[in-house]
Formats: sequence, C-alpha cells, structure tokens
Amino acid sequence: MDIDLARTFLAIADCGSFAAAAERLHLTQTAVSARVRSLEQHLGRPLFVRNKAGARLTPAGERFVRHATGLVQGWERARQQVALPPGRAHGIGVGAEPSIWQPLLSDWLVWMHHVCPEVALRADVEPRERLLERVEDGTLDLAVLYNPPPRPGLVCELLLEEKLVMVTTAPDGGLDPRRYLYVDWGPSFAASHQAAFAELSNAPVSVSLGPLALGYLLGVGGAGYFRAAIVAPHIARGALFLVRGAPQFSHAACVVYAAAHGGEVLARAREGLRMVAGQAAVQKE
Repeated sequence: MDIDLARTFLAIADCGSFAAAAERLHLTQTAVSARVRSLEQHLGRPLFVRNKAGARLTPAGERFVRHATGLVQGWERARQQVALPPGRAHGIGVGAEPSIWQPLLSDWLVWMHHVCPEVALRADVEPRERLLERVEDGTLDLAVLYNPPPRPGLVCELLLEEKLVMVTTAPDGGLDPRRYLYVDWGPSFAASHQAAFAELSNAPVSVSLGPLALGYLLGVGGAGYFRAAIVAPHIARGALFLVRGAPQFSHAACVVYAAAHGGEVLARAREGLRMVAGQAAVQKE
C-alpha cells in the first residue's frame, strides 16, 4: 500500500475534515478524496462519514488509526536507517520550539556528540502543532516543547519546570496597561493570563518569540512576562524590575515521543536531555 494513503488518512482523522487535511498536506481536496477512495478499496471498508461538520471515522476507521500510525512510523524509521551517513550506526530526529533551543537543545547536541558519536542527528525548529504531528507520523523521534497538550499514543516526560515572571522597565515596579507587551507562551499561559489579567487581553503589542519580545522591551520600555532565568541578569543590573504583586506562572519543558517507538538509542538520548535539563536547573539556583 502507498504510504501516502496512510498519511492522508491520519491527517483527516486528526483535522476532522477533508478540507483541513488538504491544506495541511498541500494537496487539493480532489486529491485527498481520491486517496481515501483508493485506501477504502484496499481495505474493503468505508473509513469516514462525511457531513456538513467535516468528517468522522467509521468503526473501521477507528480500528485502522493504530495500524496506519504504525505503518507511517515504521516506514520513516526504515527510511532514516537506510539513509544513514557512513560511520553512523543509528539516527535520531529531534525538533523543538524556537524559544527552547537555547541553551537546552544546544547543550544536548554537544552532549550527544561526546557521548553518542555513532548517532547521526537531525535537528529542526518548528511550531508546536507541527512538532506533535511529526512525532505522530514518525518523521521526528523526539520533540521538546513547553506545556504540550496530551495526545493518544504519545508520551510526555517532564524535563524542566521554569517560572514566567512579569517584569517592567519602571523602577517603581508599577504596571502601565498602555505599555504592556503580551508574549505568547502557549495555550496554557494564555488561559492563566486571561484569568489573572482580563483587562490586559488587548495588549497594544503582542510577540510570539521570547527573545524578540525581550529585545523590544529593553529598547522601548514597558512590561511583560518572561522566563525568570532569562531576565535575572537584567534585573541584577537594574535594567528590569519585578512587577509588584504579579503572579508567577509555571512553564514546563517536556520531551514528547511515540509510546511504540523505543529502543536503547532513544533511551540514551532522553537520558541526555534529562541530564542537560538538570544541569540547567542547578545553574539557575
């Protein structure tokens, strides 16, 4: 069976509609429908019921999800192993959100170079949803991200719990809503922030990348939430100040991987992530 048929099936099952799956896969809806028809002919069962709301799995489709996932992941592992460069016995693909690469993932790459020199590495930076999709379809072995939502078949392991604190350039530690900078730290932060600061829901400036937001804050002034360890040096030199009475929010860094995809090499890679995260935590104390 063409592996793209299984990929298309999983995309529809995850998106809940043929149109959304077509957009994700960069295909036309006609092509997506043709692939589903071909797959249903192979299996001899209808896999989806289409309606105005989108598409839902039939009982046969629900049973096929696990097998389709295994097919795609197995193919990706086989493809990566066959394509290994000379002198490397294994390969690992890891991805992370932009804000988590420095220093956690950078230090891990160095750790892998020294401890696992026989492992070929591929490192990607992508948005959270794309990382989770790629772990599900087997094109990534590990994804490191903040506060990942639970997904069936994926294991989420805590690496490091950080704190987000509100800082300001105002020496008195006061908060001026007109100069508030909203930094998008993900859905979990957004929910907590909305509950604590409903009046700040329409910030004049919003930024989705922490380092970019911090540069803006230091250059223009104002207040916003940032990782405590990152702003600590700026607080120490008097460039930033903690906002009086502002709550702190948890910001957990986790490694996510497929439950069915194990092995000694990935276990060592996860061990390295835990060690690097542990060292980072000690340095912050």
